[in-house]
Amino acid sequence: MGVVTAAEQGVVAARSYLNGEWVTGGGEEIEVKNPATGKLVSRLNSSTAEEVVAAVAAAREARRAWAATPVAVRIEPFRRAVDLVESRRDELKAMICQEVGKTQAEADDDIFGLLANFLHTPEDALRHAGKIVPPTWTPNSKRRVLITHAPVGVVAVMSPWNFPAAIPSEMITPAIASGNVVVWKPSEWTPGTSQILAEIIADAGFPKGVFNVVQGRGNIGAQLVEHPETDMVAFVGSTATGEVIARAAGIKKLLLELGGNGPFVVMEDADVEAAVEATVEGAFYLAGQVCTAAERLLVHDAVHDDFVAALADRARTLKVGDPMDAATEMGPLTVQSSLDKTIAHLGDATGQGAEIVAGGSHHDLFHDPTVLVDVTPEMAIAREETFGPVAPVIRFSSEEEMLRIANDSDYGLTGAIFTKSLERGWELAEQIDCGTVHVNETTNYWELLAPFGGMKKSGIGRVLGDGALESFTNSKQITYDRARPKA
Repeated sequence: MGVVTAAEQGVVAARSYLNGEWVTGGGEEIEVKNPATGKLVSRLNSSTAEEVVAAVAAAREARRAWAATPVAVRIEPFRRAVDLVESRRDELKAMICQEVGKTQAEADDDIFGLLANFLHTPEDALRHAGKIVPPTWTPNSKRRVLITHAPVGVVAVMSPWNFPAAIPSEMITPAIASGNVVVWKPSEWTPGTSQILAEIIADAGFPKGVFNVVQGRGNIGAQLVEHPETDMVAFVGSTATGEVIARAAGIKKLLLELGGNGPFVVMEDADVEAAVEATVEGAFYLAGQVCTAAERLLVHDAVHDDFVAALADRARTLKVGDPMDAATEMGPLTVQSSLDKTIAHLGDATGQGAEIVAGGSHHDLFHDPTVLVDVTPEMAIAREETFGPVAPVIRFSSEEEMLRIANDSDYGLTGAIFTKSLERGWELAEQIDCGTVHVNETTNYWELLAPFGGMKKSGIGRVLGDGALESFTNSKQITYDRARPKA
């Protein structure tokens, strides 16, 4: 079925998908406006508590048959989904730009991630092999011990608005490919994008109940977390929400990919020009609304002034404007809360002696790319995730000082180090407490074939690569004694 559209407004309406049927939710109506223009773009009708129960029941009913389906059969619909994405690429891209405020290039990245997950993860599932280990208690016995991977069961998937195509696919694809069934609660901020993606997955041909969608705010997600018949919760979003989920989920299996406060380190021997370009990508991509953003720039005394001058010049030249204009390099912030937090963090920092050397202004949801100097580790902008287009610079003078500042954080998602010494880069990367550390690369880089996730309060488990399949399965041991029974 095609996208549901109110012809007089051209507004996409998102619906729930329960046991193979599209359902208009019986709950509140939520409208979403384009953050760049204020024009109404999409809406949804929230699911009711009864519809959430029905979605979980449909998944529960389908789970045994789906888990028993050969993996080669389970992955076939994703191959069809690739063609469906390509056939609706322009529609999907336009909706991402209008709902999120992404630039044309950023929307292309989102769709690239979606396609990569549909292409690579199912193939990984084909090769997600078990192993046989030798018996140890009685070495001469006839026992054989098989370690295999069992699906978890009913997986509640909850995804954010900043990558409304790529991130859901990071969880939905490995979950279903490894034999689980899914109930997906997409972000209420991107109903149009989620409707297109849900239609693509539904039209790919999965059996009834394997893939289900419910709509609404956080209270709908909370019902999924607390439902006694969901076996796992997979969530990408803020650390604060992740902590609430962890408490509510109890002993259910969890995949939590949460916030970051990435240290971006520029050593005295760094290529300053390369570091500046990587900072632009790290701090201003999607107006800073990325968990892997360069949130703290730790810059050595020896290159501090040159780095700041060059970064300020680059920030002033970035073209900020309408995401539908192909020349735009940075769009608006997506939600008011992101703008409010950005303004609050800048106000706190400047009130304690930090100085804005580029940017600092805003109108509507547009905020200038901003460079902030004389930042200290005690300021809120250095302690919390800002999620806005700010590059806060902290000066340091020694490796020991840098490592202390870099690791003095509740977060541990991504970091970056710029140095011309391969040996030094390797040694420092091993000492920074993050799930991913890049050497001479922006923090806003994640390899789609490598496990991705954080340490400390940045999350539990891994998405992408073979880490995703481990996250969505349980290790299972089967022991067989071939000497018994006796003939």
